[in-house]
Amino acid sequence: MTVEFDFLPFFCSEEGVEDRACVVYPWSLRITCWIFNLMRVTDGVCSKLKMSLFWQRKMFTLMALFCAVTFSMFVFSYTLREPSLFRSALGLGESACACHRCITHLHDNNDDEDDGWFMERFNQSFHPLMSRKNSVLTDDTYRWWQWLQAERNPSNLSVVLDRLFQLIPSEENYVDSGPDRCRTCSVVGNSGNLRESNYGSYIDSSHFVIRTYIPVISRIKANKDKVLIYNPSFLKYVYDSWLEGHGRYPSTGFLSLMFAVHVCDEVNVFGFGADQYGNWHHYWEANMLGGAFRHTGVHDGDFEYNITLLLADKHKITLYRGV
Repeated sequence: MTVEFDFLPFFCSEEGVEDRACVVYPWSLRITCWIFNLMRVTDGVCSKLKMSLFWQRKMFTLMALFCAVTFSMFVFSYTLREPSLFRSALGLGESACACHRCITHLHDNNDDEDDGWFMERFNQSFHPLMSRKNSVLTDDTYRWWQWLQAERNPSNLSVVLDRLFQLIPSEENYVDSGPDRCRTCSVVGNSGNLRESNYGSYIDSSHFVIRTYIPVISRIKANKDKVLIYNPSFLKYVYDSWLEGHGRYPSTGFLSLMFAVHVCDEVNVFGFGADQYGNWHHYWEANMLGGAFRHTGVHDGDFEYNITLLLADKHKITLYRGV
């Protein structure tokens, strides 16, 4: 006689005994019930087995529920001390900052290509500002920097830096990035699209406001304790990684944008690009058709603006284009 064990729910009777075993769960009860059927035991015995099975199912359900609750409480209590474990388990990763939207945050799988483009260029090891700690330049950076200065007899860099840091602070600034920080920044350029844009309240709502103006006078009064200096290594990094060698060196506006991208968590950009009529000019210029600065050869304005548009398109910055 062929014996079959079917996965049917808790069935036990004498029908079909000659070619099918009584079907119950678990296996031990299934076999027991089958033996009783072969012995033509009365339905009362099978009924007792079904009652026993009912209580076993009930106990099994309660135990499973207890284990699930215990495990959940354990995971929850641990993630209160280490939230990154829970985020990693869900595939979210650790939060890059406390803002709603972080520049360095990696997006969902649909944005892998965008994040790849950004992360290929973004390198936080190059800090924008010079300090005594990062003042040593590589030979390649030093040669590039001296080439820009076009000095025939340059001064000894170590002596110059030593005198510099006797006048201004020598410590590192703005290296406090982390999941608990939310630093918002507004970068304000010189484009004519700022005119009558009414962006003032948006700009002033940021923690930092970074502005670029027309050249300053030869002598200015400043608090020496608040003077910050770009690191030549950062300029070389921006020129190589972001501008890919376009132009002679980065413009002031693009450097300001890159500074914000590297020290801020959210960046809003104003006063970059053409006005609403497609004209490129500075907001203080009377000639709306001005724009010769884009073709001087010193800066590649078109390439810099394309990178700015890409950053906005990939949701790394928010670009306000005027009215």
